[in-house]
Amino acid sequence: MLLAPPVKQVEGQQRWLMFAASIVLVSVPVFVQAPLVRLLPLGSLVVTVIWLLLGMRMLARPASHRWGDLLVGFTWTWLAGSVYWGWLRWEPLLHLPVEAIGLPFALWSLSRNTGKVGNFFYLGSLFGTVVTDVYFYLTDLIPAWRQLMQVEVDAVQPIFQNALAQIQTPWGVGWAIALALLLLVVGILPLFSRQLHWWAFSGAVLSTILVDSLFWLAAIAA
Repeated sequence: MLLAPPVKQVEGQQRWLMFAASIVLVSVPVFVQAPLVRLLPLGSLVVTVIWLLLGMRMLARPASHRWGDLLVGFTWTWLAGSVYWGWLRWEPLLHLPVEAIGLPFALWSLSRNTGKVGNFFYLGSLFGTVVTDVYFYLTDLIPAWRQLMQVEVDAVQPIFQNALAQIQTPWGVGWAIALALLLLVVGILPLFSRQLHWWAFSGAVLSTILVDSLFWLAAIAA
């Protein structure tokens, strides 16, 4: 007779699965949504509805409720990405306001003690975005951002090289280390909790380091 695994073991597996799923949901759009939104911005916007409907359907089932909750939170990040990168990417100052499009809903939902997994995932993703954008402001990379959005692919190399020169200064390196440590602390501390929504938050925050590292490597390779 097969014995069921201990409750603590099952809960631990669920937490790690939530953590991994959160990392995937932050990282995958970099490879999937980014090219889609440039070619078919309206198509990316339509996909938002698909994510939402799927999430709501999963929410209605006890067995998949937590994953539906996570998917609904992910919907806000996909919606913001569709709107900003589809039509507003030429203006960096609008990035954070658009990324925060789901913030009122998330705070309202949390005030009612509902949707914790999805809302904490969204807040973790938004926090990572804020930290990344703050670095752009501190190192004066906003002009490079605007230039990259206006040139063809074959003309990005000089822009990347100038941006790397700014990043590799003591000021740029110092702030990169400081903000990376901030992300690590904010991302690791929730892992001491046993609640799933904190693991969703942690995965979203820590994946920011992964995504930012990929962009840094892309700039070096350009």
